[in-house]
Amino acid sequence: MADYASDMSAGDDDRSAGPWQACIEDTRKYFAFWNEKSDAIDKLYADLKRLADANGDREFQMFWANLEILKATVYSRPPAPAVEPRFKDMKPLPRASAEVLERSLVVNFEAEDMNAVMLQVRDDMLTNGRGAGWVRYEDDSDPVEGEAADAPAEPQNQRVPYEHLDRADFLHEPARKWQEVGWVAKRAWLTRDQGLRRFGDIFAKVDLKERKDQPNSSEATEYKTEKKGEVWEIWSKTKDCVVWVAEGLEEALDIRPPFLKLDGFFPCPKPAYSTLERRKLVPVPDYYYYKDQLDEINELTARISALSEYLRMKGFYAGGAGELGEAIEIALKQQDNNAVLIPVANMAALGGLSLKDSVIWLPVAEVATTIKELILLRRQLIDDVYQITGLSDIMRGATDPNETLGAQELKSQYGNIRIKERQAELVRFARDLTRIAGEIMAENFTARTFADMAQMDLPTQAAIQQQAEQIVQAAADPRMAASAQENPEQAAQLKAQAEKQLQDLQNTVTIEKVISLLREQRIRPFVLDIETDSTIQVDENTEKQRRTEFLGALAGTIQQLTPLVQAQPAAGPFAAEMIKFAVAPFRAGRSMTAVIEEFTETIRKQAQQAASNPSPNEAQVKAEAEKQRLAFEAKKHDNEMQLKRDEINLTNEREIRRDRVVGDLAGNEAGQPAAYSMSEVITQLAQQNASVLQALQMIAQVLAAPKIVTTPEGRTYTTGPSPQGMN
Repeated sequence: MADYASDMSAGDDDRSAGPWQACIEDTRKYFAFWNEKSDAIDKLYADLKRLADANGDREFQMFWANLEILKATVYSRPPAPAVEPRFKDMKPLPRASAEVLERSLVVNFEAEDMNAVMLQVRDDMLTNGRGAGWVRYEDDSDPVEGEAADAPAEPQNQRVPYEHLDRADFLHEPARKWQEVGWVAKRAWLTRDQGLRRFGDIFAKVDLKERKDQPNSSEATEYKTEKKGEVWEIWSKTKDCVVWVAEGLEEALDIRPPFLKLDGFFPCPKPAYSTLERRKLVPVPDYYYYKDQLDEINELTARISALSEYLRMKGFYAGGAGELGEAIEIALKQQDNNAVLIPVANMAALGGLSLKDSVIWLPVAEVATTIKELILLRRQLIDDVYQITGLSDIMRGATDPNETLGAQELKSQYGNIRIKERQAELVRFARDLTRIAGEIMAENFTARTFADMAQMDLPTQAAIQQQAEQIVQAAADPRMAASAQENPEQAAQLKAQAEKQLQDLQNTVTIEKVISLLREQRIRPFVLDIETDSTIQVDENTEKQRRTEFLGALAGTIQQLTPLVQAQPAAGPFAAEMIKFAVAPFRAGRSMTAVIEEFTETIRKQAQQAASNPSPNEAQVKAEAEKQRLAFEAKKHDNEMQLKRDEINLTNEREIRRDRVVGDLAGNEAGQPAAYSMSEVITQLAQQNASVLQALQMIAQVLAAPKIVTTPEGRTYTTGPSPQGMN
């Protein structure tokens, strides 16, 4: 790039397309040999005309068979995004942000058919040595490509499509390693209407042509396609700009600063490579590592097919006049699968003088022996191919039924070692593609789009502010001030409660806080970690075994640590960390991981509470029980004494009232008014009896309500009028 555009500015004043087009053309030449060989491999893998040609040579389709086995081995299921806080400190904002982004990625994976892109990348990597992809951003501001027009204030219908790039549609600067690549380019084919809508009137100058299936070949497609314009989109890291150029157009269609803020600058991950030339980013298809063996296998297959034509019973018998040479020639030309007999006039020349020699057969034993040797040789070559490609018999389902289970597991383990690098490469590619998509979403998606995709009930900042205002208004109510003067203690409690509510509202995770964290390009990589799970098909038995091991490790750890936490509450944080350490090697899924985190956090909080409020020991429990018993006995004695005093007072009161009633009656007889009427006396007596009955009922309730005290070791003491002692 520097050789052609070192003196070129990326500003609007210089829109020359010449240097960029020169980069594209020279890079095409750099990868021309690889593209040419890849075209040949594509035809070898699947060419209907060659395969359907009945007159062609017989071939052993081993290349196709190997690829079909490898495809299912290295990638068999779509990946699932996993966004987690980088540090497991249970902070609510990172956890909520991670869940929002993960849910959005899950929805986007399905909506944009991520699996289809991964399948095409896998096929390209295994067949030609390189698979490439691209991530785009689209909204209503640009319905075609999404790269150019400025986004409106509130974009609608936001999307992040994934795109597989054909090897002819993807170029990058030649370099020794991907970190040294200064620019990447993607080719798109646009119709006249699409180009005018995207680039304006300048696209009218672009020549439209039919797209070729094989860009390095002069042969056009065999069917007529709609004519389109060839447009290259170039992302230059060294120039910090994005340029669109068209073939044959001296002026760039568009040039501007990068419209996507990405950590790696490029909207595409490093391609998925199988094998590279040393110190070059030039792929080497795996086919050429066992091409010689495949050629020999096909040659032996053709020989076996030709010799098998001679495995027919052909003989001679005495006949009329004729030449011996003509008879032999006729016999060899016969292609009938049935036995062929040719009459020969001079039978004596063939040695047919006796009766047993009346029919003489052509020799076929030598042919059969030769075919057997050829088959053995071909089998050896096939084994050589398996050794080169690393396809074990376990992977092909061709194991020996007499082998032990341990032997088969050992072969399966080491048979997959050669394939793990390919598997890891596709996992890495899926992870990079997911991270780019996550960055684009975090930087561009609106709160409404996140809410629609994630389906999480996060409050808005306006709702939180409204609740805070209601709390403040309630605290400033004049009636609250009057109540505070009457009851200062209750007013202090209400004030503390209001302050706590305001603090909780301030710490509440809102959708605005989540969006703010996701927008922070500098902070986001330090807080969130975007990964994908495995893309390899899970073996059900192995998965069951792993889950059983996980549950066993979790249950065993909790069982061993529970007595420690009960005896020593201060060991709670240690127990929580031990539980997380025990289950760390197992990937239990996001939901299970969150539950484990919450469980361990609960243990830690309970331990802190227990440390601040330590439980009494056994001696303290006994002393407290004795203290409560003595208090109860004292209360009982006081109640009994009070009851006796009430009875004495009641007796005295009755005598006094009786004397007073008698005196009143005597006074009435003497013509004096009575001090109390009979009805008043009866009412007072009834009230006194009711108060006595109420006192008796209260004493009975106290006696019937013993108190129970439990020690930390699980032992209980019952205190009351009839202590039961230790249970």
